Amino acid sequence: MAKRIAKFEKVSFAQFEAAWKDTFEENSTEKIREIYDGIELPKRATSGSAGYDFYAPIDFTIAPGETVKIPTGIRVHMEEEWVLKCYPRSGLGFKYRLQLNNTVGIIDSDYYYSDNEGHIFSKITNDSNEDKTVELKAGNGFMQGNMASRWMTMCRQCATADLAARPRHRCRIRKRNKNEIRTDMQGRGSAYFFCTWACYF
Repeated sequence: MAKRIAKFEKVSFAQFEAAWKDTFEENSTEKIREIYDGIELPKRATSGSAGYDFYAPIDFTIAPGETVKIPTGIRVHMEEEWVLKCYPRSGLGFKYRLQLNNTVGIIDSDYYYSDNEGHIFSKITNDSNEDKTVELKAGNGFMQGNMASRWMTMCRQCATADLAARPRHRCRIRKRNKNEIRTDMQGRGSAYFFCTWACYF
């Protein structure tokens, strides 16, 4: 049975309301409550989807060159050795050059315990050079998050094993030198990569 490494949650309404008022002109508590209640937790569109879709809480129109900061109302609780990487939806990036201002949003596991409850924000810019305006409807995906091991070169078995078990993990390339590993990787292709715990898959 697969081990759950992360769980998406909503931040509290108080946190969302404060963030929304700090970002937008809408100051009606009733309207903000309506937006908050309509927020969907991120999920994969299909079983084969690589990332979890984040959904626009309201309608947005972003003209070329414009930037908007979106309080998503979402936080994520992750196992300590995992991170969430956020990107624009690939279709939006392809069609409109929609970009995150920080290129890739990195959500660390300990961000969950921040003063803002680990509230995930998305600051996006329409970088279109074709005079295209981005129109996002409430409930449509605009960003995707991918879970990744903090140890970017760790194999799947090591990444999911308990810390105490890793030294006993029988790696296929344990005690081999780097030249041997590099040669073997080149022969087998990109499906194999070097692991900091001396494993590959």
